[in-house]
Amino acid sequence: MSDPALEPPARVVLVTGASRGIGRAAALAFARSGAHVVALARTQGALEELDDEIRALRPAAETAVTLVPMDLRDFAAIDRLGEALYRRWGRLDAFVGNAGALGVLSPLHHVDPKEWDNVMAVNVTANWRLIRSLDPLLRASPSGRVAFITSGVASRADLRAYWGPYATSKAALDAIARTYAAETLNTSNVRVMLVNPGALRTRMRAKAMPGEDPMTLRVPEEIAPKIVDICSPEWTETGKMYDFPTDRILSFQSPA
Repeated sequence: MSDPALEPPARVVLVTGASRGIGRAAALAFARSGAHVVALARTQGALEELDDEIRALRPAAETAVTLVPMDLRDFAAIDRLGEALYRRWGRLDAFVGNAGALGVLSPLHHVDPKEWDNVMAVNVTANWRLIRSLDPLLRASPSGRVAFITSGVASRADLRAYWGPYATSKAALDAIARTYAAETLNTSNVRVMLVNPGALRTRMRAKAMPGEDPMTLRVPEEIAPKIVDICSPEWTETGKMYDFPTDRILSFQSPA
């Protein structure tokens, strides 16, 4: 992790998948808000470009970003990340679980087991491991906030044939987020939200919808301020989903 420890910043925010798309836009929005951004992604070069842009936004700040080049399938590294953040700041004020893998679009019975395992590792297991590693740090914050980026396909897989690995993984992520929200509701200041971005102009969307005109889509920079709001100390909702296309907070139905 780069940069020596300096004066504690007002907010420390971890963003996964921070090198492009929604993660990059969110990292820049958090930097503009004055937070110290812990930017995690696999690609070192793209992280360095993000670093340059954040430093240009805040030239007076001695440090505004920490770069973490990491593959989220390296679960031992996730454990070390929590330890490193604890040594440096002793807390984490917000965690944006944005990194995700689309996988192949294919009938379920044609999906290669390695491809299935990869999607589950990135979209599901890594986020559980991150909660496991970061929970003490989020609880140590006066207002720990968590935002997981989900997808509408998690609840409407019937409308997306051939999206089996991705839809299954996002449904599992939704369950993880709602469980964590229930577990922290009465025992901490942590609040947990799901965020459905809808159709945005990202590389993943282009891969999933190759025939779609990207100029008809909204851009990640439009949703980024809302993610910052959801991760602010003033945010009190938990265990719900913010739906960006309709700008609404949706509650989940209680079991019968």
